Amino acid sequence: MNNMSGENSPAGSSGDTSDSSRAVPVAGTDGETIDPANVDRTPGNRSDSEHPSSPEGEKPVGIRDRPPRHIRFWREFKRNKLGLMGLAIFLMVVVVAIAAPVIAPHDPAEPHYDHITAEPSAEFPLGTDSSGRGVFSRIVFGARVSLQVGVIAVGFALSVGTVLGVVSGYEGGIVDDVIMRVIDGMMAIPVLVLALVLMSVLGIGLTNVMIAVGIVYIPTFARLARGSTLTVKEKEYITAIDALGASRPRILVKHILPNILSPILIQTTLSVAFAILAEAGLSFLGLGTQPPTPSWGIMLSAGRNYLRSAPWIATFPGIAIMITIFGLNTLGDALRDVLDPKESAEERF
Repeated sequence: MNNMSGENSPAGSSGDTSDSSRAVPVAGTDGETIDPANVDRTPGNRSDSEHPSSPEGEKPVGIRDRPPRHIRFWREFKRNKLGLMGLAIFLMVVVVAIAAPVIAPHDPAEPHYDHITAEPSAEFPLGTDSSGRGVFSRIVFGARVSLQVGVIAVGFALSVGTVLGVVSGYEGGIVDDVIMRVIDGMMAIPVLVLALVLMSVLGIGLTNVMIAVGIVYIPTFARLARGSTLTVKEKEYITAIDALGASRPRILVKHILPNILSPILIQTTLSVAFAILAEAGLSFLGLGTQPPTPSWGIMLSAGRNYLRSAPWIATFPGIAIMITIFGLNTLGDALRDVLDPKESAEERF
């Protein structure tokens, strides 16, 4: 009976023996005493929270979750029409390179002696070269060589250059001086000249082209990574993590590297375009890919003697290079607009 009377008694009555549950009267604005138990708790009352109540486990009405970062990135990126065009071009080149055996109507190395320097036709959509090989088939397979050099060479330069730049910027002192002096010496030599010197040492061939182009672009990534690291390492959270005793590899990998990826990603896209141009230039000079392997640079070199009689031999490979470089450059520019560190996160996303 006592329990029942205690349950039915109002807060603050003698039936409630807990001190923490007693309602303490407070003074109102007019001097009257207000019992908190009798205060109106409806959603419209000013004493309640701004947002109306919601079912348990759900956020109040009016509070929305912020979309994930990749969704915000895509929303901003798709506003750039040239960027979308560049992405579409790059993806198209990738698909063509992967599906080259399916797309190409002929073997790129197979000569057709009865169709030497033949004009574009239904059988040979872009004509044939001086050996009777289909220009369209060689362009399709040449995309593989260009992307292979661009991705592998830039991937090598990205890996080595970023590591050198991050270590140099974070360590400072003699380590920074030694690494940067070597980098400065490499940057003092023009890119194509340095590539030619390396090719003369390594020898001709596709593998050596990738090595030479990769070494040429190491200084670009090293200086970019070093500059970004010098900025990030002065942040308070890096100082705090260092004071807590975190190891240097952990600081570099977990806290500095993720915060410098934006400019590196932009530079990677632009460097792939330059690497494709470098491969085409070296192959044009006879130092890169060797016949009969199809390469856009080799095709340009072979077609320069037929610009009057068979202009399609050199024209279409040149157009392929131009479109690919245009797509990569516009893609890089769009990424720079979206990931520009000078803009606040609220403005971008």
